[in-house]
Amino acid sequence: MTFLLGERMKKILVTGFDPFGGEPVNPAWEAVSRLTAPEGVELHKKMIPTVYYESVRILTEELRAVKPDAVILVGQAAGRKQITPERVAINVNDARICDNAGQQPVDEAIVPGGENAYFSGLPIRTITDTLNAAGIPAGISNTAGTFVCNHLMYGLLHYIEKEAPEMTGGFIHVPCIPEQLSRMPEGTPAMPLEEIIRGLDLVLTLV
Repeated sequence: MTFLLGERMKKILVTGFDPFGGEPVNPAWEAVSRLTAPEGVELHKKMIPTVYYESVRILTEELRAVKPDAVILVGQAAGRKQITPERVAINVNDARICDNAGQQPVDEAIVPGGENAYFSGLPIRTITDTLNAAGIPAGISNTAGTFVCNHLMYGLLHYIEKEAPEMTGGFIHVPCIPEQLSRMPEGTPAMPLEEIIRGLDLVLTLV
């Protein structure tokens, strides 16, 4: 794609979570912080706290300030061996562990009376096909869990429905990186950070 002089730059906001669960790093933010804007894209990056509700509040502030055309939320999914775009976010907080503020909600609605679920606005099939063709393991995930990742994805898609229907967005989970494995259960898969970055850089060209 060639960017023509006078064309409006496309704005893309990409977020990654801070470390959680006692980890010193989060591969989501490690990768997001190193992404490169493709031609014709004004790229914005934001670290998001792994905290229920505060994460959505900070994201919403950024959405209103930046007014992006597309939003890509990125989080870590320990145990996965692929880059996995999420298909759906559900209206449930149910935490196996505490978030970074010590909260551990159980069977709680994210938005009381809100939609039961929202589907991603990202081209998830195109993303996985393109990454796999580039030699980067990828697959569609049908559950973003019920921790802060799902919470943030639901918050984004609720915001888009209510306030910015011209915007598109969704969530992508990435595996652990090798540097984390000494603190993970034996057999936990990992992906080199450079490969995660290459995959997300490709995603930027597809949204």
